[in-house]
Amino acid sequence: MQIIDSLVTESAAIAALRRDIHAHPELCFEEVRTADLVARQLTDWGIEVHRGMGTTGVVGVVHGRDGGACGRAVGLRADMDALPMQESNTFDHASRHAGKMHACGHDGHTAMLLAAAQHLSTHRDFDGTVYLIFQPAEEGGGGAQEMINDGLFEKFPMEAVFGMHNWPGGAVGTFAVSAGPVMASSNEFRIVIRGKGCHAAMPHLGIDPVPVACQMVLAFQTIVSRNKKPLDAGVISVTMIHAGEATNVVPDFCELQGTVRTFSIEVLDLIEARMKAVAEHTCAAFDAHCEFEFERNYPPTINTPAEAEFARQVMRDIVGADKVMAQEPTMGAEDFSYMLQAKPGAYCFISNGEGDHREIGHGGGPCTLHNPSYDFNDDLIPLGGTYWVQLASRWLNAQAPG
Repeated sequence: MQIIDSLVTESAAIAALRRDIHAHPELCFEEVRTADLVARQLTDWGIEVHRGMGTTGVVGVVHGRDGGACGRAVGLRADMDALPMQESNTFDHASRHAGKMHACGHDGHTAMLLAAAQHLSTHRDFDGTVYLIFQPAEEGGGGAQEMINDGLFEKFPMEAVFGMHNWPGGAVGTFAVSAGPVMASSNEFRIVIRGKGCHAAMPHLGIDPVPVACQMVLAFQTIVSRNKKPLDAGVISVTMIHAGEATNVVPDFCELQGTVRTFSIEVLDLIEARMKAVAEHTCAAFDAHCEFEFERNYPPTINTPAEAEFARQVMRDIVGADKVMAQEPTMGAEDFSYMLQAKPGAYCFISNGEGDHREIGHGGGPCTLHNPSYDFNDDLIPLGGTYWVQLASRWLNAQAPG
């Protein structure tokens, strides 16, 4: 494993910063303390800092030995926000704020990019510019899109942008990256079926929305099994059904809510259109009225082929070809997808281990993402930092794309 020596030397100091961030989690668009910490460190290392993009975002600018004169640039992104969860860990760096927790490792993502920032600022053995993107509000806030709306790619023009997420379960020292879709789109729906309430003993006098809802839920699954191509991924999950207040009353309405996940916009278009048609026509068949709402949140995260292969080659040179896996797509969503809609790039996974790294005082649950017993593995800091450094310097020292 070819890890940069200086990153190993500084790993304890960076891990201390990571634990400080973990102990003081901040939710989306509230990352003021975290942004202050990041900006202070970058400034101390002589890195140009820009604040406030996407509300609480931070962008560090590291020019190479040519002062950035060649005009080439690449972006590296880490997310900073925590989740609205109660942490069950009791070790020294556990969350000090009730109902807030770094349960997805964004504290570690920030630390790995800080480690790379320190090395890049010290050595600058490349031409061009590295943009260090510390993004707020990945967990449902769409912070990536907000930074783009604030002019991220106009103010900091870059050829490509790369992201990385820790992935529990794999052995430490392994990566995964692949071209194409690697994370799904995230979408929500709300359907209200308006019937006519009546006494439960006299259902013929009303219009019962509950059997309408039952028909609808079952019919939605035929969209997945009979309308889309079998090889195209798609998930429709009705996760909430609300109706009625008394056992002897047929309710006036029934409300359904849930989520839809796909790896392509085309499949998403199909599912939304078919769900709307099924909902409206099912209601019409029972003389009920339908209110249909469909909200598109994060688009699918789709790695561009050349950039995914470039990332793979960098990983292979660090850990060996046998430690770089194909990236199994997940139905989870990620707002780095917005950046990949605007720029070429790749989003990879770095394995976080099985949880053995957790100290005395960790919760009883597994070390998986969005679990109250989760903790980022600090052993990844020099490895992840090495990946960022090698990726950026090799990108800028290689022949310009196109």
